[in-house]
Amino acid sequence: MLPIQQVVAKIGLSWDDVEPYGTDKVKVPLSLFADTKKQKGKLVVVTAITPTPAGEGKTTTTLGLTDGLNLIGKDAVAVIRQPSLGPLFGRKGGGTGGGAATAEPATDINLHFTGDFHAIQSAHNFLAAMTENSVKNQEIENFHPEGISWRRVTDAEDRSLRNIIVGIGKTADGPTRQTGYDISAASEIMAIVALAQDYKDLRQRLESIVVGWTTTNTPVTARDVSAVGSMMVLLKDALKPNLVQTQEGNPVICHAGPFGNIAHGCSSIIADRLALQTSEIAVTEAGFGADLGFEKFMDIKVRQGGAEPSAAVLVATIKGLKWHGGIKQKELTTPNIEAVSAGASNLKYAVATVRRYGLPVVVAINRFPEDTAEEIRVLQDAAIEAGAAAAVEAKGFSEGGRGMTDLATKVVELLETDSADIRLMYQDNETIEEKITTLAKELYQADSVNWGPLTRTTARRFDKHGWKFPICVAKTHLSISADPKLLGAPQGHVFPVHEIRIAAGSQQIICLAGDIMTLPGLPRDPNAFEIDLNEDGSVVGLL
Repeated sequence: MLPIQQVVAKIGLSWDDVEPYGTDKVKVPLSLFADTKKQKGKLVVVTAITPTPAGEGKTTTTLGLTDGLNLIGKDAVAVIRQPSLGPLFGRKGGGTGGGAATAEPATDINLHFTGDFHAIQSAHNFLAAMTENSVKNQEIENFHPEGISWRRVTDAEDRSLRNIIVGIGKTADGPTRQTGYDISAASEIMAIVALAQDYKDLRQRLESIVVGWTTTNTPVTARDVSAVGSMMVLLKDALKPNLVQTQEGNPVICHAGPFGNIAHGCSSIIADRLALQTSEIAVTEAGFGADLGFEKFMDIKVRQGGAEPSAAVLVATIKGLKWHGGIKQKELTTPNIEAVSAGASNLKYAVATVRRYGLPVVVAINRFPEDTAEEIRVLQDAAIEAGAAAAVEAKGFSEGGRGMTDLATKVVELLETDSADIRLMYQDNETIEEKITTLAKELYQADSVNWGPLTRTTARRFDKHGWKFPICVAKTHLSISADPKLLGAPQGHVFPVHEIRIAAGSQQIICLAGDIMTLPGLPRDPNAFEIDLNEDGSVVGLL
């Protein structure tokens, strides 16, 4: 790694400008890039085909492409999400890329980093305490325990906390009620940090959080329970983006970490702004596949004031196409042109989705040693047929920036010769029911929507409150549909709407589709079994 002072200098700042956290990471004060209209560079968003157990490598591609762009003489900065402790100790593992395309210091970034997740979790759970205290003291007329809707969060994959009863026992002094926990990456406050433009916007969003309902169907907010000032103090530093580096010493802004299958899955608006004000090209990552992270990047993040991207990079793997072609995981390394061709339906869908939003796109083929030339050609032909400008091999994991220069060159060419024509999926003034139906049929390729009990009633009630917000669909990341068993590019299925929630602070309508868990559980053999600390203080088994 380079001394972090040199990385700071690469984005045009002095050491006196930033706030060091140890010797290898810094926070950047918002005052240094407060002008929301200032923009030096162009934004490239990285998305992928529908995820598979083999992994696609979006973060690896984001970091490797940034290194490749710098090698060909472009001033580029990567923007990635902060990893969550839940997947780290569970099964998915870390979120800092891999091999020669890794953000450093990887161990710190994957663990406590600069404390942002802890601050967000603390603010979220403090709001829960203030809400229950308000009910106990009868501060708000007609607001009772059963009217509280605000759940707590944890960063641990602790399935026993999904549904709990609080306020029981002789020593309890609060309202008894049934509630539960969500994963901290799904916290509305996490989404707010990712979407807020500045401290003023942060305050307004926190004030709008709905924590419950009175018996007369009046929403109760965080402002009503007098929690906002203390939450602002807890989140003071968490709103500032973090600057680290790639293994090759290029700048990486790592900030916010909402999950892509439950929340909106993107790094912060603030992080993109900092990158765009300090580089020619900002490479930003969106969570999971084109049907989740990319859709939410456009319909939520861009809609709420995020910078519009000029182009997209769509990550695909031969293994991933084989999986979508019906091949089992243990057979993914065996050459199989027929399976690649069959699974290419998912790649074509992803390319078409990006093009549907008006973006030119290059496919990055995350190359593995066992991939054959014939399989690569099948993938490339499918990508071009679907409307991609090119499909280029990406070797960032094994070769770092030098294995990404071909992709970098093609991305620069696309930025110079093509232009985006941004078209979002629906209009702000449409009803919630219309927006969900549009997503179900036009994006997820369903024939119809199955509305669960009271879901349409809830949607209409939210409409009456004037919440003309975008939709954040929580569904499986393993399929375009809500059924993880439907691989490829399924059509003709039924899209299930199980529940609708309001997130007025992050300005989203949460639509739970299918049996989605908002608090994952640990697997039988979690990564935690292999993680330990040596006597010399070094961490093992984490990455």
